[in-house]
Amino acid sequence: MTEITNESSKLHPAVQEFVLRWGDLGGQWGVNRSVAQIQALLILSETALNAEEIADRLGMARSNVSNSVKELLAWKLIRRVPVLGDRRDYYEAETDMWQMANKVAQGRKEREIDPMLAAIDAAMAQADQTPLHPTVARRLADMHGFIHTVEGWYRQMLNVPPHQIMRLIKLGAKVVGLLKFVGGKGEKEAD
Repeated sequence: MTEITNESSKLHPAVQEFVLRWGDLGGQWGVNRSVAQIQALLILSETALNAEEIADRLGMARSNVSNSVKELLAWKLIRRVPVLGDRRDYYEAETDMWQMANKVAQGRKEREIDPMLAAIDAAMAQADQTPLHPTVARRLADMHGFIHTVEGWYRQMLNVPPHQIMRLIKLGAKVVGLLKFVGGKGEKEAD
């Protein structure tokens, strides 16, 4: 685990532990450790912080903080906030877990799912012009259907209020049981 140096003694031990763990998790999510640590610090900060304060508290180079802040702003996981009488930029994190999850999902969709949709749509258009082996055509059609179904589900979920999604999540095993009862065990849906 990377140690937080310099001003880390100013961080409450629980905050320091969260920042370190969140930073480690960032690597598993494909996010730079510094980016994740800055987000964690801002999530638990009582007030907005400027880049110098972030650098001091985490013992990071100012340039590293600057680049990490740009990435967090691009993901819309932090925002600039004005501070009266100070020309420096201050930052605060999105602290609503649903909003955070939604912004990450939206960013991932734009970076990963949308290009996949475009590639599969282009391949399907090409397949319409030039015959494919039936096995290849079926596999391509299956991928096309799956990706478009997932993308459609994502768009639908954007309109569901968080409290209703939470109720659905809490139902957990009951929903799985209902699906087995309604659709039959192992039965493939015919859409």
